[in-house]
Amino acid sequence: MIKRLPLYFILLLGFNISTILAQGHLISGTVVDANGVPLPGVTVLEKDTSNGVVSGLDGNYILTTSSSNIELVFSYLGFDTKTIEIQGKRYMDVILEENIESLEEVQVVAFQKQKKNSVIGSINTIKPSELKQPTSNLTASFAGRLAGVISYQRSGEPGADNAEFFVRGITSFGTSNSPLILIDGLEVSNDDLAKIEPDNIASFSIMKDATATSLYGARGANGVILVTTKEGVKGKAKVSFRYEVAHSSPSQTSDFLNGVEYMELYNRALRLRNPSAPLAFSKNKIESTLRKLNPEIYPDVNWYNELFNDFTLNRKFNLNVNGGGDVAQYYLSASHNNDTGLLKVDPLNNFNNNIDINRSNLRANININLTKTTKISVKFNSQFERYNGPREDAEKIFEKVIEANPVNFPKYYTFDEDSALKFNHTLFGNKGNGGYPNPYAEMVKGYKNRFTSTILSQIQIEQDLDFLTEGLSFRALAAIKSYSRTENKRSFTPFYYGVLETETNFGIENELYQIQEGTEYLNENQTDNKVESNYYYEFVTQYDRLFNSKHQIGGLLVFNFSEALNTISGDSYLANLPSRNMGLSGRATYGYDDRYFGELNFGFNGSEKFAEDYRFGFFPSAGLGWILSNENFFSKRLPFISLFKLKYTYGLVGNDNIASRDDRFFYLSDVNLNEGGRGYSWGYDYENNSNGYNINRYSNPNVTWEVAEKTNYGIELELFGELMIQLDYFTENRNKIYESRPVFPDTAGLTTVVSSNTGKVKSNGFDIALDYNKSFSNDFFITGRGTLTYATNEVVVRNEPQYEYEYLSAVGYHTNQQRGYIAERLFIDQADIDSSPEQFNGLSGSQNTYMPGDIKYKDVNKDGRINELDRVPIGNPDVPEIIYGFGASMNYKNFDFSFFFQGAAKSSFFIKPDKIAPFINERNALRIVTNNNWTENNPDPYAFWPRLSTEIIENNNHDSTWWQKKGDFIRLKNIEFGYTLPRTIFSSNSVNTRMYLTGLNLLSFSDFNLWDIEMAGNGLGYPPQRVFNIGLQINF
Repeated sequence: MIKRLPLYFILLLGFNISTILAQGHLISGTVVDANGVPLPGVTVLEKDTSNGVVSGLDGNYILTTSSSNIELVFSYLGFDTKTIEIQGKRYMDVILEENIESLEEVQVVAFQKQKKNSVIGSINTIKPSELKQPTSNLTASFAGRLAGVISYQRSGEPGADNAEFFVRGITSFGTSNSPLILIDGLEVSNDDLAKIEPDNIASFSIMKDATATSLYGARGANGVILVTTKEGVKGKAKVSFRYEVAHSSPSQTSDFLNGVEYMELYNRALRLRNPSAPLAFSKNKIESTLRKLNPEIYPDVNWYNELFNDFTLNRKFNLNVNGGGDVAQYYLSASHNNDTGLLKVDPLNNFNNNIDINRSNLRANININLTKTTKISVKFNSQFERYNGPREDAEKIFEKVIEANPVNFPKYYTFDEDSALKFNHTLFGNKGNGGYPNPYAEMVKGYKNRFTSTILSQIQIEQDLDFLTEGLSFRALAAIKSYSRTENKRSFTPFYYGVLETETNFGIENELYQIQEGTEYLNENQTDNKVESNYYYEFVTQYDRLFNSKHQIGGLLVFNFSEALNTISGDSYLANLPSRNMGLSGRATYGYDDRYFGELNFGFNGSEKFAEDYRFGFFPSAGLGWILSNENFFSKRLPFISLFKLKYTYGLVGNDNIASRDDRFFYLSDVNLNEGGRGYSWGYDYENNSNGYNINRYSNPNVTWEVAEKTNYGIELELFGELMIQLDYFTENRNKIYESRPVFPDTAGLTTVVSSNTGKVKSNGFDIALDYNKSFSNDFFITGRGTLTYATNEVVVRNEPQYEYEYLSAVGYHTNQQRGYIAERLFIDQADIDSSPEQFNGLSGSQNTYMPGDIKYKDVNKDGRINELDRVPIGNPDVPEIIYGFGASMNYKNFDFSFFFQGAAKSSFFIKPDKIAPFINERNALRIVTNNNWTENNPDPYAFWPRLSTEIIENNNHDSTWWQKKGDFIRLKNIEFGYTLPRTIFSSNSVNTRMYLTGLNLLSFSDFNLWDIEMAGNGLGYPPQRVFNIGLQINF
């Protein structure tokens, strides 16, 4: 064929080919990640030149190089840079591996990001994946996982199961100890944090010391929890889907007496106090109940089983998509949770009284690159929740189980279908003239529904100002949070019935009679509304530049303004007025050669709550850091220590949240000009009446900021590149705590208390975090994490009377120190009583009479009588001073396994005897009372329960060491098994599918076994849940 071409054409073709070859080498290919997903925006450069291109949306690239033997450099944010010699190839595909370490080298700090090595402040960051649990409440996962956070969860009720948490413990006896919570820079509530999906979290950080929090000014005095959500990444759309079904049941339930046990013990209790008292329950009733005769005449009701199901099923799903191109990137997410309670529903009702919560969460984060130096970000998050549940909180319904005994009446009566009596309502049981609690009727008599919506919207513009000077940038943010809640309550009045026993010529007959007239319709609706809106504006100028490859200089200047508007039904006018804060803060940082670091911060904050002279406060802080492992003398002698960093910070932080929302504008008095309680009458026959005046609060223009003086000493140590240790020791002196002054005598003529900044508290402790990562092969690796937080405090100054005995004062003790009487034992006999100090006037009066078998207390002050002067600090605080946790994750090929233990120590709680005392108003009893109580035949002076009684014995009801229990425990918080399906079973190699099983609250170890110990003194409420969860996650 060539032979037929004209000679000149052959010469022309040869000339062109030689020209192209002389001009360069053409190479093309596709860049993908480890999953085979194309990566757009990858920079492809000929090494040591500026010749390069960027891969397209499909990951493809085409480049003409200077020769066929050069090297190409492939680089992409978040991935390892790869250099490859092309060796004359014309086509070359490249796989880039994700670089987790490079992403972790950046630390999120106040208002900006810093290189992790240069951070001096005490900041603890946790991977969002470690916060994933088979619950709908993020705060339930905090305990033991976050170094520096004291956290505990007292309830398992859906929708009311938020954990309590404090950064470095409780540091004040003032109004608030809660940390500032920020999601993408916007302040939110504990509820908002609890409802965020872990799948949507990019980073989760705890800021603990002054340099870390001072830039937030008045808002950050109690620490800061900073959450940033995920953003879109350039590339093909990536989809992640998660679906879970959870089997939820109580972690532990209390054990109550059955009908026969109850009647026998009740009769015994009557005779123990009064040997001649008539028995309440006859042998016939006890025997008939034992033989399970007619259950409506001889009921034996297990109220717990009648009210609650053994388990419930909850469901949740999350779907998110992210991707984008050079101009815009997006992250979109939708999730839905359905949580239900354990309450049973009456089949005759046409409404649902069980807890049923449906929560939807929609999120859209969009970044738009207007130019190479200008970027706009918009973030929208909407949370919608529909709650349906009992008219009363489920917590109270659980507490009612003990209030009704099993033998007084059934939950409801049935009637003969052939009878002339017809009913269109439930015949709820009661007895006598009524007035006895019927827990079932209380549970099913009504319902509550609530709709809440929370909308968070923000827009941010970032401008690179390198054209002015290198490293300078500016950004502005405007955000709004809108919250609304509408709650409705409906209920009917139950019809109560009893059984009347009459003796006839034909024997004993039982007849149903009506005790209380009820309604067969729902009564008038009760509505409660709440609307809140928060506006926030932020302007930030940032400077960060490296000089001569050694001098890192940074600066930050922030101005912010916030306003909150509240409309709350029933609240005072002060609570419904707008509240405003503003502040100017700044940071200056210097780093030399990645070895020496210095930092200065300040916050200049204004609050409308204080008078003009005290309205603004200035709060500085400073810190120093030294990375010894970067010194030549250190790295040569100790090469196995890859990081050794010392840190020191000191600073002041202000707090204006020192009183409730009803108690604001301290420089203004609150006077009621129309007080009926202070009225007067006048005239000839005193027929004229006028109301008087009353001062509700005296003005105090000297009220000012509460100030925290914080110091932190820190060490960061990494060994063998596998074990990371972070240890911080901290102190804090909290001054000018706002408190009432109760020492004014009545003769001063004051109508209310006077409050001022007089209190002082000092705190100290340490927190430690251990992280271990070890890869044994490509198929097997282990990661581990452990934390320990110890935080305690001591009251230094408290406005209180001058007590006769030092132990009566709060000074020198923990702010949450518990107080009570020292119980020595139970009285053995009457001679023991006669030879002991009189207790609470129990011998000279009739109200508090006590007998052998009742509690004997210690006469602390040796004055020969037991009274409030013998009440002393006992046990530990009711808030744990130690929280710890440890766990590990292991991956082998496609299998993974993880576990986590959580524990608490140095806390105490009181069993409330008035809540569990048996037989009071004919209530039921815990089984332990049967097994371990004082009797005349077994006068054990250390029995669990004192001498039984059917009436309240005040002597035994005082808080004392008898009822105080240690709150220490350790529990297997969660365990998870997972399996990732091989990609080869799917037609597309980019599909990643994982199935997993999770268990929550499976085991608990403590010395206390009446109920779940984490409930502390709230043991008869809604228990924490033991959860078994199955889940499926698909990524493609």
